[in-house]
Amino acid sequence: MNNFLADVKLLVAGEHGLVVEFGSVISPKINLLVQQFTRLIIADTIPGIVEVVPTYRSVTVYFDPLIITQQNLSRFVKKILSDIKPRELETLSSVIVHVPVCYGGVLGPDLEYVARYAGLSLREVIKVHTSKPYLVYMLGFTPGFPYLGGLQEQLVVPRQEKPRMNVPAGSVGIGGNQTGFYPSESPGEWWLIGRTPLKAFDPQQSNPFLVAAGDYVQFVAIELDEYFKIRREVAAGIYKPQVSHR
Repeated sequence: MNNFLADVKLLVAGEHGLVVEFGSVISPKINLLVQQFTRLIIADTIPGIVEVVPTYRSVTVYFDPLIITQQNLSRFVKKILSDIKPRELETLSSVIVHVPVCYGGVLGPDLEYVARYAGLSLREVIKVHTSKPYLVYMLGFTPGFPYLGGLQEQLVVPRQEKPRMNVPAGSVGIGGNQTGFYPSESPGEWWLIGRTPLKAFDPQQSNPFLVAAGDYVQFVAIELDEYFKIRREVAAGIYKPQVSHR
């Protein structure tokens, strides 16, 4: 096995699951290994694998034990791990999806609270929040919900003690040291600072997800009239999100 991956652990998860754990902390470096391993094992199309689920720092491989044993799957996994080349990972290009956000007002009712907690002006909160792209570590919670890493320390705010029962779709929030946006209406305990007119999950599309694990999200501040203009274009199916590479 590659020396860089000497600490990788294979953990049994019941009769149908095998967890490949790459580390114990959340970091872009470890998540890059998670993404690379996920792509390789999916590309291998190993008979008996039912589902591959990446997380922040591990991948769970669900399998049919009537087709492949846990022992044989472990051998395949170790072979794939040995094919990963960490130095090449550092030069991989990543997609940056630009997500327009209208901050504050009725679309971001908690912006003022976050500003007071952080000791910043409203404009400074927006400036910090849009200052750099965020890595999509994983999708979860609801279909298409992106868990983004890299929130600046200035904007870290404890989650609300009592969750809202209905957070509108598109709401952009901050919870602890995380930020993200809601693909659909759902309960939520993050502080809502704005809203995007884009759909992070659209089951009517051939690819229903706006972003994927391993992509980056760059928030872009827009005014209210532009928010409604883009929302109309999204509803008409003519809006194309801006995409760049890093």
